[in-house]
Amino acid sequence: MAKIIYTHTDEAPMLATYSFLPIVEAFASTAGVEFETRDISLAGRIIALFGDFLSEDQRQNDALAELGALARKPEANIIKLPNISASMPQLKAAIAELQSQGYALPDYPNNPASDEETDIRSRYDRIKGSAVNPVLREGNSDRRAPLSVKNYARKYPHSMGAWSADSKTNVATMADGDFRANEKSVVMDSDDRIEIRFIAQDGTVKVLKKAFDVLKGEVIDGTFMSAAQLDAFLADQVARAKKEGVLFSAHLKATMMKISDPIIFGHVVKAFFPDLFATYGEDLEAAGLSPNHGLAAILGGLEDLSEEVRDGVKTAIEDGLANGPGIAMVDSTKGITNLHVPSDVIVDASMPAMIRTSGHMWGADDGEHDTLAVLPDSSYAGVYQAVVEDCRAHGAYDPTTMGTVPNVGLMAQAAEEYGSHDKTFEIAGAGTVQIVDSADRVLIEHQVEQGDIWRACQTKDTPIRDWVKLAVTRARTSGMPAIFWLDETRAHDRNLIAKVTEYLADHDTEGLSLQIMAPVEATTYTLERLRRGEDTISVSGNVLRDYLTDLFPILELGTSAKMLSVVPLINGGGLFETGAGGSAPKHVVQLLQENHLRWDSLGEFLALAESFAHLSSSTSNARAQVLADTLDAATGTFLLEDKSPKRKVGELDNRGSHFYLAMYWAQELARQEEDVELAAAFAEVAKDFVTHEDDINAELLGVQGSAVELGGYYRPSDELAQAAMRPSATLNRVLQSLVSKLG
Repeated sequence: MAKIIYTHTDEAPMLATYSFLPIVEAFASTAGVEFETRDISLAGRIIALFGDFLSEDQRQNDALAELGALARKPEANIIKLPNISASMPQLKAAIAELQSQGYALPDYPNNPASDEETDIRSRYDRIKGSAVNPVLREGNSDRRAPLSVKNYARKYPHSMGAWSADSKTNVATMADGDFRANEKSVVMDSDDRIEIRFIAQDGTVKVLKKAFDVLKGEVIDGTFMSAAQLDAFLADQVARAKKEGVLFSAHLKATMMKISDPIIFGHVVKAFFPDLFATYGEDLEAAGLSPNHGLAAILGGLEDLSEEVRDGVKTAIEDGLANGPGIAMVDSTKGITNLHVPSDVIVDASMPAMIRTSGHMWGADDGEHDTLAVLPDSSYAGVYQAVVEDCRAHGAYDPTTMGTVPNVGLMAQAAEEYGSHDKTFEIAGAGTVQIVDSADRVLIEHQVEQGDIWRACQTKDTPIRDWVKLAVTRARTSGMPAIFWLDETRAHDRNLIAKVTEYLADHDTEGLSLQIMAPVEATTYTLERLRRGEDTISVSGNVLRDYLTDLFPILELGTSAKMLSVVPLINGGGLFETGAGGSAPKHVVQLLQENHLRWDSLGEFLALAESFAHLSSSTSNARAQVLADTLDAATGTFLLEDKSPKRKVGELDNRGSHFYLAMYWAQELARQEEDVELAAAFAEVAKDFVTHEDDINAELLGVQGSAVELGGYYRPSDELAQAAMRPSATLNRVLQSLVSKLG
């Protein structure tokens, strides 16, 4: 039987799976397609890595490692839902929850005092940040808005705040001393092994990263951010925000960039509250309360300090908020600021949301205000400033007329910055960091000071070749111009430009528009076309891929969750991603309080159709193609009938949207003519859905309005989650009848 792997992840996507997967399994069983799940949730990954601490019945296999191996095989067919890229507070919260559920997990050692604690910390650190995506992404990214989604956005345009020509919103970024400014890059001329080491001023040598394999043609980068220049920059921005009368906000990626950005976040916290750390910094450090984890972690850990220090810290924070500039709020009603939790404000989601809302963020007064958005590293900050300036000059975008911006992203085999986690270090003292080859030749070298953040990253040649091929293919298929977003003044990009130029010559590009532009220039060019209703493919590196596939979809569609995300794996398999999960936490909160889940599973509908089509072509399963075609048609009807989840309790939610997708899908299967047996079976199912539509809706809506108990946030009870997400006995009965007919 043909097999598709469906990932079990976290938060709202995971809860939605309890509702949607039984529908998918019932429909797929008619085509001989089997679904299996793999648990790559944060809790599941913790359990998998600490089996030696657990009882036999609690242990589970390392599903992530298993899927990583599968992704390298041609038979791979994986549907990947959004998962938590854990910040330190999230990791510790998940550990605590599992411990409360009877898992004898060790605490996270903040300051390891033994080899055992060092090993425990090392294992936990493997789970932080973007631990999942680099393992599964053995191919490059093809993300685009399907025509049905684009038509929906034009028919039901999302709200776009008006922009004022005198808006004071701006993006602030470092002019020097950041990762971009200090970047050096080399291309390996042969297979080799390289090592990263630190040489202190007294000549002492410390190996930061033991020798590891690199391949001929691989691009190796090294760079650092100066802590002193970062601190000076941040102090200036705090003063600037106060002087200009705008909110101060910091926008980082403390989940994906799990070493560098949490440290930068800590610098931001210290810059905003200088008196707090001047007076109580040593006390907080002694108590293990790091600014890297945010204000919430500091305030939550004060019970271990003396009453005098505890009260002093609270007063210093209150004074900092009162005397500094206004600060952007995550939740003004609860006093949660931009600096409370590092994973609360993620740049790729927060910046387009701000742009879409008139360039405003929320202040402590629960009102909207112009904002100074602080993005310390200048590598891609200019992209957002270009969009701000475009909106200030021309006003908000119009979803009913604007074009679309698909993306071809270089990400295979942990390409570029997202592959830098195990090669990022906070420097302990003044000295030199070097990358050396097996002959002890220095490839890259930087003079660094204490506190600087140094990192290296790799980009293999095979993914670059595949990326160029995918860009040409998409340009040919779509007829759109394609822009490679590469900056010749940046060391890494210069090496990529040379490779892109070389590899384009391997393809038939006659009649295609393929250009190379620096990110700011590419932004301006793309926005001009966007306003004219013209479409432009962005071809970008890994981090910029992540930024752009939120920026443009949020402006075009109101969300990035409605994008089709296909990853053609280099060895022939397929990875089908289902959108972004940035809004997942607040959706879970609403479900727990009101039993209403407004998570939109459209990304899963789109990914599933592509997965069925891939399976059909790879296994010659004709019925799988019928499922793909009819699901695609049903999704179009679903959108035009506006059956996406609504925001308020008592309205259609995620479970109701799944029912309507199932009903439209059954109707499409009943009317198709490619498979008579399928049509006959689904004619009865479609009739049952229509006949019982009111009953099913009544059962789904009837449970809303009261609190829900799931038995856990990171690892809910299967029984409780199933009961919450499958409350319609009528719907469940119709699905079971389908399985009995053809399953």
